[in-house]
Amino acid sequence: MRVVAAMSGGVDSAVAAGRMLDAGHEVVGVHLALSRSAATLRESARGCCTVEDAGDARRVADRLGIPFYVWDMAQRFERDVVEDFVAEYEAGRTPNPCLRCNEKIKFAALLDKALALGFDAVATGHYAQVVDGPTGRELHRAVDPAKDQSYVLGVLDADQLARSFFPLGDTPKDGVRAEAAERGFSVARKPDSHDICFVADGDTRGYLARRLGTRPGELVDAVSGEVVGEHEGAYGFTVGQRRGLGVDRSRLDGEPRYVVEVDAPRNRVVIGTADLLGVDLVTGRHLRWCGPPPVGEVRLGAQVRAHGEETPATASVDGDTVTVRLDARVRGVAPGQSVVLYDGPRVVGSATITDAGRAA
Repeated sequence: MRVVAAMSGGVDSAVAAGRMLDAGHEVVGVHLALSRSAATLRESARGCCTVEDAGDARRVADRLGIPFYVWDMAQRFERDVVEDFVAEYEAGRTPNPCLRCNEKIKFAALLDKALALGFDAVATGHYAQVVDGPTGRELHRAVDPAKDQSYVLGVLDADQLARSFFPLGDTPKDGVRAEAAERGFSVARKPDSHDICFVADGDTRGYLARRLGTRPGELVDAVSGEVVGEHEGAYGFTVGQRRGLGVDRSRLDGEPRYVVEVDAPRNRVVIGTADLLGVDLVTGRHLRWCGPPPVGEVRLGAQVRAHGEETPATASVDGDTVTVRLDARVRGVAPGQSVVLYDGPRVVGSATITDAGRAA
């Protein structure tokens, strides 16, 4: 099988490419150039997809003896991921750009180009497993729960999954690093990238301010409706946030306050105590199914954050909307996030959250 190995320049994608080669596939390494500023270098361990990373990926490809190319997808990444990210925050929602990148770039743009060039599949260094099931290939959690990335892959549909390989899903992270060292890869001890790749300094609010400008508004108490502070832009807040609220503490009772609502049309941020954060009813649209969609009302597990816990739930689909009733309340659920549904270790699919509240 002819396979494109997506090589980010990190240890995971390096070992994934090596394993695909060991399995007897014809492998070509591809690094995606996603930044418009191609000369930008990594800042600490946060960023990715930089010139430095492209060089690391090329050295691994040379070590493996496979062809290596850099594909420029900066324009599409800006449109489908970065602009979407900014627009979602501006609308008062909290997006997950990693899911959008997987949906629009790695398993759409990259896979489409690979197929057009005569390749059969794409392999990445994600920690997840593909299992042959009764109705086709299934996406399952990785064996290492601390590294499991099935949540951010929940946007893959059945056709994309049929042409995807995740060779690391059966191995803990320590084992992957040890294998990279045994293979002589220079990236064996390279730190993992984290946070948002195009916000290399980790300051999301500052990044959005540079894109959207200053928009002063009010901080409002959820119970009394009293104005208790000011902010520089509602786009810089997300439901569940506690730090950086800029609250006038002299006007509060000493209890910690959290963001409970971002009212973008009125440019208001509503804050309240922790007891107001819990929700057990989630509605989602933009449905993406990794296989056959659920029919009727079904018992599933629901996860609302990449590193959150799975919560038992009941889900029902009505056209292009899914309603998820959680057995227990979950805090900090914001519109724009994704809810990913599981049947045991198997990923059923995902939806973008449009509303979160409490069941009557």
